[in-house]
Amino acid sequence: MSRRPISTRRLADSGGIPFMGSLHSKSRPSPLLSVGLLVVGALLIVGYMYHGSGSRNGDIAALSRLDGGVSCTLELQKLTPILKKAYGDSMRKVLHVGPDTCSVVSQLLKEEDTEAWGVEPYELDDADATCKNLVRKGIVRVADIKFPLPYRAKSFSLVIVSDALDYLSPKYLNRTVPELARVSSDGLVILSGFPGHQRAKVAELSKFGRPAKLRSSTWWIRFFIQTSLEENEAAAKKFEQAAAKKSYKSTCQVFHLKPLH
Repeated sequence: MSRRPISTRRLADSGGIPFMGSLHSKSRPSPLLSVGLLVVGALLIVGYMYHGSGSRNGDIAALSRLDGGVSCTLELQKLTPILKKAYGDSMRKVLHVGPDTCSVVSQLLKEEDTEAWGVEPYELDDADATCKNLVRKGIVRVADIKFPLPYRAKSFSLVIVSDALDYLSPKYLNRTVPELARVSSDGLVILSGFPGHQRAKVAELSKFGRPAKLRSSTWWIRFFIQTSLEENEAAAKKFEQAAAKKSYKSTCQVFHLKPLH
């Protein structure tokens, strides 16, 4: 997925450009040399972030730190142990829906007794070898979630969606959320940004089609009622208890819904 280019002006202002302090010349360096050093320094910093990440997940983490925003997909990967405590055997067959699903699926596949699949709502322009392999095997699919998913009813025990619904208008949410619940047998987990939080810029606006609309919990609850979706109270309680034991507070809203019957 395409990423926003990192501004060299921003990096320059941070004071983190290498080599600048080591220049000791009797003559004042030319403006062209200074610009060249800024560009080289910026490339080195960006390259370091990508090299240190080892995956697209690290790319999201780096961009999230720079932009001061929140990625619910990154948050999900921290929440996986808590979700396993809350859902138990329901984590045996998981579908993740959202950007950077390859990294989420890769992590879930490492969990014991867990099968995982993913739906990437946007084009995979810069997929790494691992992601391409998941797509080739049919484990990850690229699909527009505004339309019916290519799965039978109750194909998965649990469906988890992150960083995708915030970019859909109510018109499409009315179709998409019930469709996500349709392919789940045990429950649907939705991660959504809090109003007032800045969304991490993990993709170009042209990919999402519209800016993120971060809605309140009141708005979501009203929406769930209107679409005949019920809260999974038992799972929500177990999730809260597991999170409290770890003193963990999520930076995203987490909703637990029952599947459609």
